[in-house]
Amino acid sequence: MALAGLRVMVVEDHGFQRRMALRFLGELGIEHVWEAGDGASALATLRDLRQRRAAEAPDVVLVDLDMPGMDGVELIEHLAREHLSSAVVLVSALDPALLTTVQAMTRAYGLHVIGCVEKPLTVAKLESVLARSDSELHHAHDEVVDVPVERLREALAERRIVPWFQLQVEIANGQPIGVEALARWQHQDGTVMLPRHFVPVLEREGLAADLTDAILDEGCRAIAAWARQGLCLRLSVNVPPSTLADTESADRYHRIVDGHGVDPKDVMLEITESSVMGDAAGSLGVLARLRLKGFGLSVDDFGTGYSSLLQLSQVPFTELKIDQAFVSGAENLPRKRAMIEASLDLARKLGLSVVAEGVETVEEWRMLSELGCGVAQGFLVAAPVPADGLRDAVGHWRRPEC
Repeated sequence: MALAGLRVMVVEDHGFQRRMALRFLGELGIEHVWEAGDGASALATLRDLRQRRAAEAPDVVLVDLDMPGMDGVELIEHLAREHLSSAVVLVSALDPALLTTVQAMTRAYGLHVIGCVEKPLTVAKLESVLARSDSELHHAHDEVVDVPVERLREALAERRIVPWFQLQVEIANGQPIGVEALARWQHQDGTVMLPRHFVPVLEREGLAADLTDAILDEGCRAIAAWARQGLCLRLSVNVPPSTLADTESADRYHRIVDGHGVDPKDVMLEITESSVMGDAAGSLGVLARLRLKGFGLSVDDFGTGYSSLLQLSQVPFTELKIDQAFVSGAENLPRKRAMIEASLDLARKLGLSVVAEGVETVEEWRMLSELGCGVAQGFLVAAPVPADGLRDAVGHWRRPEC
């Protein structure tokens, strides 16, 4: 979605600052704009638009947090509970730590935080944060689908659930070094379904292991083909918690990889922190066997679980992935930046490589470069693409100037 096509509501109690925000939006070519001087007025307008089922309702609400009467935090609660908006931009001159808290609260309510903007507003600040709206709004407006189990079984059997690949590059030199395989359900009509619509059903029906086997198999087929063409990349694959309860999974993964002539050292298995919390003895045994066979092990979404340090001390991880929740906007949020710094320092002391997920802006890239992060992955580098589009993604990639 181009900026000019965005529909934006500005909620700001200070008249001058509200007028400046409207002016800046106009300079960005954004014509569909609503304004409100307080939270109650904003709610009234949004409720009226919903009642009239107006097609031109706002895509994004710019919320000033510090307002008399109904403050921005209370307004966000109403927006979420009444489903009046799916995406917000937080605006404030308050403590950055408070912004981080409100951002986490907003996401917990199920709203999408496109970004945080520190006052005073400028055209450049607004343009930078609204430029992130494409991926966030696509995610926010994506229809939730009720997937029949039998259709999923057929799709797995017919290999219509396939990996798309998101490029990973070294921050120091921009060199492509790997891809993460992300499941996509390709329908016969050409549409593509994202994993959040079908993976929970697969997990509930005990089919998560079948999905992982299929993604690993097709992923190895792809990197073997790219290697024959001179493009050598490692493969990262997410593995479900059920893998760690299956004593046969290590041998099965090795057979799949070996069948394509791929070295296990070129395959990184991503494990979420919470995966090891069940049967610790069995889980640790499976992880130890995977490392013995040469696979890399990545602690996925580091910092979002409840046992990060314990898992790092017990599990033979070789890589740490910093979650997008910490990366997004961290250049302007000291607490997020501090979390990244601490994660990088810990990884260095433990001898782990580090991948930062969800890198979407040049500013985030520059911050990660300054802090010495090794690898970046995100829409700034490339969106996920089918196997036959990966070489084009590599060809179009250009490292930002630091």
